Amino acid sequence: MAALWFLPLVALFGLAIWRLLKVGSRPAGYPPGPPTVPILGNLHLMPKENGHIQFQKWAQEYGPIYSLILGTKVMIVVSSDQAVKDLFDKRSAIYSSRPETYIAQIVSGRHKVPPAGLRVLLMPYGERWRMAHRIYHNILNIRSAKSFVPYQDLENKQMLDGLLNQPEFFVDHIRRYSHSLTTQMTYGFRSNSMDNPKLKALFTNLHEFSKTMGTTAAALLDLYPPLRHLPDVMLPTRRYAKKLHTIECDLHKSNWMEVKAKLRNGTAKPSLCVSLAKAQDIEGFSDEQAGYIAGNLLEAGADTTSAQLVGFVQAMLLFPEVQKKAQAEIVRVCGDRMPTMDDEMDLQYIRACMKETHRWMPTAILGIAHSVIKDDEYMGYKIPKDSTVVLNVWAIHMDPKRHSNPSVFDPSRYADDYTSSMESAQSKDPSKRDQFLFGAGRRICQGMHIADRSMFLAMSRMLWAFDLRKARDCAGNEITPDPTALIPGMLVQPVPFRASITPRTPHHARVVREQWAGCRELLDEEHQWREVPRGMALDTYEPVGDPEKV
Repeated sequence: MAALWFLPLVALFGLAIWRLLKVGSRPAGYPPGPPTVPILGNLHLMPKENGHIQFQKWAQEYGPIYSLILGTKVMIVVSSDQAVKDLFDKRSAIYSSRPETYIAQIVSGRHKVPPAGLRVLLMPYGERWRMAHRIYHNILNIRSAKSFVPYQDLENKQMLDGLLNQPEFFVDHIRRYSHSLTTQMTYGFRSNSMDNPKLKALFTNLHEFSKTMGTTAAALLDLYPPLRHLPDVMLPTRRYAKKLHTIECDLHKSNWMEVKAKLRNGTAKPSLCVSLAKAQDIEGFSDEQAGYIAGNLLEAGADTTSAQLVGFVQAMLLFPEVQKKAQAEIVRVCGDRMPTMDDEMDLQYIRACMKETHRWMPTAILGIAHSVIKDDEYMGYKIPKDSTVVLNVWAIHMDPKRHSNPSVFDPSRYADDYTSSMESAQSKDPSKRDQFLFGAGRRICQGMHIADRSMFLAMSRMLWAFDLRKARDCAGNEITPDPTALIPGMLVQPVPFRASITPRTPHHARVVREQWAGCRELLDEEHQWREVPRGMALDTYEPVGDPEKV
């Protein structure tokens, strides 16, 4: 009997091996998904690029809800409008958190605060996020959106002048338009060019952060938490993330503190930060948190609008019949004058072009992942607590049962849809929702009112002033851009392409120059507003309580 002393050790060893081999397997009752292998689960199947295509294929194979087992983590992918409504909207109380991303939340988002971090986009659901959400709800309302039209009008006219004089740099002009709008609405200062040092530093840092988040090392730290105990010398990714966070925090806080200083000396221009200062007095959050609440607005607004507009330009090159129909509507409604926001409801085809752009070229192509905070069940399947839950935007937008010929850019899909993006997102019938670019549930983008106006002005005036055609090579052959070629990342956009952009008539060119000349008179020698635009309130802050209870 004494010789059998080792049997318990063998049993323990065997149990450990069995448990290890169970890692990566799909438990009974979970939503279906691709076959798994021990330890890795489906990690070896995860695409390195064009992930939206593979996620769409899996949706076609496994249905409106499927699961991916990623090492020790579970990902639930939601791929139908009804499932989005049922889970993200109707069960928003438990589907509004974010999955733990160690590099983004714990390292890059930590600054004298608990692990929730400062980065609002990636905050888990809790009191800190509810406070930020309450602020966004109060300052990004329809009244606020209407108040910023003078900013949008001026920046749009500079963009048109840039397209007239340097059409080959159309992407730069669109990006400057989007960025300057966002700095004005957020902080009250214009970005006259893409060479603004603060903007360059911020977005360089943001792009580096996105790259760091997407590294294999960052993924391993999420999937295998014990690795986090290694020292920084063995984790260069974490060390670099800390450096990026320090730079980012300093930039966000300095922009915020400049607005507070201008408020004290009476030189502040209307901006969301003016409202944020009132909210700080009520809520009592730190200047670091205020910097991030404002900075995240800048990050979210600048790149998304510009990416969508670049996608729109590409659509006009590929579907010239749409452009002709849109221009005919503009001529019918506006004649020789430039469109304004007052024309919005009379230019329904332009509004439809905006909705179709969001559907056809969605920037957040797989959404921003949610997390469920307790065990749930849907369609007879178990959804475990702390699962990552993905809104499969591309699969929904390209579902032929929802949109016939989904790869075709066809604004007529929305001929009778007079809703705003926010109104459509709140539709009780999910099949009537126009698109899912802006997310769902309590995490839905609060800036949709502002984005709608920026997009409408840019699209209507570009088509009023210019003809957008395919560029030609040296031999005179048309160069056709590839709409499937995308710059990868959390937010995607078309790879660079060439376009021919010419004024429709000498009259249109003259009006563009005259309109921008008139706008320049409103600016000082530093290209900032001399004074607050006529009739524009300093802020529109109206605290209305908790949006989750109204």
